[in-house]
Amino acid sequence: MRLTLKKVFLVSLFIFVQIAVAHSQKVPITCAEIVGKTLRSIKEVKGLKYHLKITERGKKGFNFYESTVKFTRNPRLIYLYIKGIEVLWVQGKNDGKALVKPNSFPFFNLNLDPMGNLMRQDQHHTLNELGYDYFAGIIQHTIDYLGPRFNESFEYAGEEKINNRPCYKIHIHNKDFHYITHTVGVNESITSIARKFFIAEYMILESNPRFKDYFDILKKGEVINIPNWYCKDVVMYVDQLYFLPVSVKVIDDKGLFEEYNYHYLQVNPKFEENEFTRNFPGYGF
Repeated sequence: MRLTLKKVFLVSLFIFVQIAVAHSQKVPITCAEIVGKTLRSIKEVKGLKYHLKITERGKKGFNFYESTVKFTRNPRLIYLYIKGIEVLWVQGKNDGKALVKPNSFPFFNLNLDPMGNLMRQDQHHTLNELGYDYFAGIIQHTIDYLGPRFNESFEYAGEEKINNRPCYKIHIHNKDFHYITHTVGVNESITSIARKFFIAEYMILESNPRFKDYFDILKKGEVINIPNWYCKDVVMYVDQLYFLPVSVKVIDDKGLFEEYNYHYLQVNPKFEENEFTRNFPGYGF
């Protein structure tokens, strides 16, 4: 009887050890699988809350911003808090303008165009690019262009803990990054050219010193310099739980171009019914 119990114990122990070993061994994941899951996860996002830290190259060096963000995708609703400044943008309301409570003179609410000079200034992006869809569009464009050459530019670089989140590290390298000339067509602008070729507007400004800002008028037939790709390198950290980027570093031929770090990320949180209105408790509009 004792021998039988001993055998049962040993068999049970063997099975337990095998199960433990199986669970401890992670199933290998490829770069293509990570990127594919990330793009699918972005499409499934309904809303987000996060604290965003931004580093962007500007005219006088690097600009640093921090903001608390609330965002829903459909309808598109945005609330930002930036060191006392509050911004509220609601799809289909206020003639497309953002309600802004400044933290300085003139000390009253303003209604500003998200694409206007006051809101853009030296920044790389606007409210229209908030969220992950804009970045996902650039990644998808890159994948479509590369086709079967995906692995020539996309590399899985292991796992790291970034912004207190376990992440997959993805490196995207565009070895053919360089500048080309573009002949301006009818009614083209810096913004429309950037969207057409999936490149950065700010990089167009930098490569054409005669431009003062995003609003310079382009003439048909004018020849300008543009990058042939959004950037030279991207280092992207993808959260292992949500499969969403929590850190994106963009590098061009001059070095760091922009970097975005997402902290305290909440995916599809429950928002109050009036959370995207000026009268929501805690707002200062």
